[in-house]
Amino acid sequence: MSTRVTIERMGAGGDGIAATSAGSAYVPFSLPGEVANVALEHGRATLMALLEPSPERIAPACRHFEECGGCALQHWQNSAYQNWKRSLVQDALAGRGLAFTLDPLVPCVPHTRRRAVFAVRTSEHGAVLGFNRHLSHELIDISECPVTVPEIVSRLDDLRDLVAVLGGGMKPFKLTVTSTASGLDITASGCAAPDAAKRQALTGLVLKKDFARLSFEGEIIVEPRKPIIHFGKVPVFLPAGGFLQATVDAEEAMSALVTGHLAKAKKTIDLFCGSGTFALRIAEKSAVHAVEGDQAAVAALDRSVRYVQGLKPVTVERRDLFRRPFLARELAPFAGLVFDPPRAGAEAQAIEIAKSSVSKVVAVSCNPVTLGRDLSILVKGGYKIDRVVPIDQFLWSSHVEAVALLSKK
Repeated sequence: MSTRVTIERMGAGGDGIAATSAGSAYVPFSLPGEVANVALEHGRATLMALLEPSPERIAPACRHFEECGGCALQHWQNSAYQNWKRSLVQDALAGRGLAFTLDPLVPCVPHTRRRAVFAVRTSEHGAVLGFNRHLSHELIDISECPVTVPEIVSRLDDLRDLVAVLGGGMKPFKLTVTSTASGLDITASGCAAPDAAKRQALTGLVLKKDFARLSFEGEIIVEPRKPIIHFGKVPVFLPAGGFLQATVDAEEAMSALVTGHLAKAKKTIDLFCGSGTFALRIAEKSAVHAVEGDQAAVAALDRSVRYVQGLKPVTVERRDLFRRPFLARELAPFAGLVFDPPRAGAEAQAIEIAKSSVSKVVAVSCNPVTLGRDLSILVKGGYKIDRVVPIDQFLWSSHVEAVALLSKK
């Protein structure tokens, strides 16, 4: 049985929200102002018939849109989509009562995502590679992806050949593929560990397909070339499965904000530094202490600074900043600070930063909600938010990056 609804607004998850007699319903692939017939089930709705489309509705860029769950908003006119994405940051921070200036959204263009996490499995008809249907475990085989860089999309059939050798039966597993300066870096996870015969077959296939590296659950199976990523002027050997900003353009935009705000700091600390995304760029002008909990990332950063000339002093420390945040007294030697935590944010670390005397702070976040919480802590500690810059690193999704620049007199 279908129900006629009017989409009132767009939810934070990228679904349209409609009021019904049973409460609010979330309608995927709809737009504000549209009238539609939907099938309702437990607060979620399936779009059955679009009766009155929005003038902001456009043709999607991908033939798999609405089947593949990789994108939620390809059907929305660009300016309206960007205004909504900017509002995610605006609303999350304003909800905390913060005073701030929000810059225009830094846009993302198609074909720039350099890392894709594919859902894969083998079947009686061959290897299947793609993404799960929206809110489903059904795997949609893809032949294109307008979000991802051509270096990956052009190799989909080669990746399917790899999946066929990895096997795993009908059970789905994951294949994370990263485009690097050395070629494709591939990590398999969620499948059975390859035995000796399968490792030999995989090695031959990787060499034949000219992939840079194949690893399983962080263990390197074969590495014809070390995958290299450049952070500023410094080449870094990317750890297997290591964290990387999704697009080069977003990374450059964030790095420019970080280095610009901290330009006058003679000594800077980079917390949750990863393999050196910001630290190695900061080191072109000033000394930096880089801190990260992941051992592989710390090792990659430490290795890179040992063989590069022309940088200011870089010191590296492995430390779990959730369990053992840098205390305010430990931050005393630093005039600048940047922190880029996971989606959960950095509440314990923000408390210590708020008590510190660090004059310039940059908060980088992929979650506006936890960013708002952490900024509230800093503001209560005497910091002023100079500006906030939203960055659309995850095109046609509900995810948005933000960089907040703060100062304390």
